Amino acid sequence: MAITFFASQISDLCLGKPPLRSLTITATVSDAISALKKSGDTYVSIWSCCDADVTICKCRCVGKICMVDVIVFLCNEKNLMNPLGALQTNVLEIVSKVQGQIKHLEPDSSLLDAIDCILEGAQNLVIPIYNHSKSNPSIKTLHYIHDYCWLTQEDVVRFLLNSIGVFSSIPTLTIQALDIIDKRILTVHQDDPAVSTLPLITCSLMEQTSIGVVNKDNRLIGEISPFTLACCDETVAAAIMTLSAGDLMSYIDYTGPSDDLVQSVKMRLLEKNYNAMLDVMDEYYTNPLLTPSTSCSSEEDFWSSKNACVGQFYPGRRSEAIMCHPWNSLMAVMVQMIALRVSYAWVVEQDYTLVGIVTFSEILKQFRSMAGSH
Repeated sequence: MAITFFASQISDLCLGKPPLRSLTITATVSDAISALKKSGDTYVSIWSCCDADVTICKCRCVGKICMVDVIVFLCNEKNLMNPLGALQTNVLEIVSKVQGQIKHLEPDSSLLDAIDCILEGAQNLVIPIYNHSKSNPSIKTLHYIHDYCWLTQEDVVRFLLNSIGVFSSIPTLTIQALDIIDKRILTVHQDDPAVSTLPLITCSLMEQTSIGVVNKDNRLIGEISPFTLACCDETVAAAIMTLSAGDLMSYIDYTGPSDDLVQSVKMRLLEKNYNAMLDVMDEYYTNPLLTPSTSCSSEEDFWSSKNACVGQFYPGRRSEAIMCHPWNSLMAVMVQMIALRVSYAWVVEQDYTLVGIVTFSEILKQFRSMAGSH
């Protein structure tokens, strides 16, 4: 029965998926930020397409951009000196150069094909769908023949969870018994400078994991997650360059930074002569349309705000670590990860001593093994 299930077409996973919001390869980093803030999504796709008057047009998604890419880009010394100039850089300069992160598949590809692509390194599977723009002219797309949606690890794991009864007793086994706890983890001490996490942020974004923040006893006290950073704005680059890892957790939490933390960042920017970045911070925290206290409680507020809300439709902005225990069942951990919209869960002992991490990738490997060589 499980083998038959793996033959399901991925078009089943695309039902209800909206068309991708798209940018062309000629867009700037500033264009990408605007698209993210207007859409409320955490990613925007980058496309290479032919001209509209070409008879046969083949569009390809060549990458994706999120606020984490922008923030890391702005943390470069040169860009901190001239952040507004840096935002006019072509968007391809900050698109990941790692091959295989975006994969195009046809709607009749199987679920097994999708899982294999993900396990080979694909983060997003791009699937053509019927054109929705005729029925909803407010959605602007670049594609003259098809619209597209994309599938993620989360979509595939949710689909598996919804049909968990197909998989016999495996979901009831503990994550320890299944040996899916990865001990190769990214951590930083709470007192370490946040700037030291920059290589880890890039790595965690690529591997779709997170950075654990620990105390001197190796107990997990929080995290710096790309899922959280993706819901922030570009001024977080200033916080990374000036705060400790522990203070950065507070700065990026969904409640927003305290006035004291904001003033601390501004003072340290001044000390480091990052005057242009300080001007950006001043504008952001003095303009009532840009301040993080701006509410997105209504659609009108959301679209009228110049800053809008990056990741407004994504509930993952939190600095509290998502945790489970070695004795938790696979199904319990899957439910927790899907509910909180993250691709990982930290594994800790009863006293919060860090053991490792469980990821969607390891979970998919477990299900993939059931299909054998089919």
